[in-house]
Amino acid sequence: MKIVVIGGTGLIGSKLVAKLKQQGHEAVAASPKSGVNAVTGEGLAAALAGADVVVDVANAPSWEPAAVLEFFERSSRNLVATEAAAGVKHHVALSIVGTDRSPDIGYFRAKLAQETIVKASSVPYSIVRATQFFEFLDAIGEAGVTGGKVVVPSASFQPIASDDVADRLAEVATGRPLNGTIDIAGPEKAPFNEFVARRLKASGDSRPVVGDRQAQYYGSPIDDTSLIPLGEARLGKTPLATWLARA
Repeated sequence: MKIVVIGGTGLIGSKLVAKLKQQGHEAVAASPKSGVNAVTGEGLAAALAGADVVVDVANAPSWEPAAVLEFFERSSRNLVATEAAAGVKHHVALSIVGTDRSPDIGYFRAKLAQETIVKASSVPYSIVRATQFFEFLDAIGEAGVTGGKVVVPSASFQPIASDDVADRLAEVATGRPLNGTIDIAGPEKAPFNEFVARRLKASGDSRPVVGDRQAQYYGSPIDDTSLIPLGEARLGKTPLATWLARA
C-alpha cells in the first residue's frame, strides 16, 4: 500500500513514516523539504500519483490567526482536489480534541475549517483528533511564565505521547475509512498544572507551577471540558512517567 504522509518530516510525520515502513508499506514523507508543498501545490500531483492513502499531519509555520487559517484552508483544498484526481481511496487528517469547543483559539478555528473541507470532499476520510502531546509541555509552561513562576490553567488535561499518536494514525491509515471522527488521548487525566509541574521537575527546573482557574490557554479561557475527550476515546499506552524517563 502506498501511503503519502503530508508533513512527513515533522515530529509525528517522521514517526508515522518509520512505523508504516516497518509494517511493509510504501510510505512517502512529503513536505517542502522533499519538494512537496500542499499550500502552493508544488510537487503534489507527482507525490500522490498511485497513492492509496494520504495522511495529513502538516503543521502551520505560523500560529497567527489569519496565517494559520489560510494555511489549513489552502493546503486542505489542494490536497482533496489532487487526491480526487489521483484516485486516492482514503484521506486521514490529524486534528485536535476540542476544536469545536474553543473558538477563541485561532489554531483551533483553522483546524475546524480543515475538518470541514475534508468532510465535504468526495474522498473517503478519517479524522483523528488528538489531545496535546507530551512534547509540548515545555512550550506550554514557558507561555505561562510570570514573575519567576509558571502560571497555567488548572483545567482537566489528558496529553498523549507522540509515539502513541503515530501508532493510532498507522492503525487508522491502514484500515477502512471511518467517514467520521475519533478522539485519542493519553492514559492519564489530571489538572493541567500537574503535568507541567512534573515535566519541569524532571528537567531540573525548580520554578513553582501554579494552577489558576482563570489562566488562559493560548489566549482563550478553558474549563474541564475544553481539551479532553468528552465521549469515547482511544487511549495511548504511554504514561507521563515512562515518557519522562525516555526524554
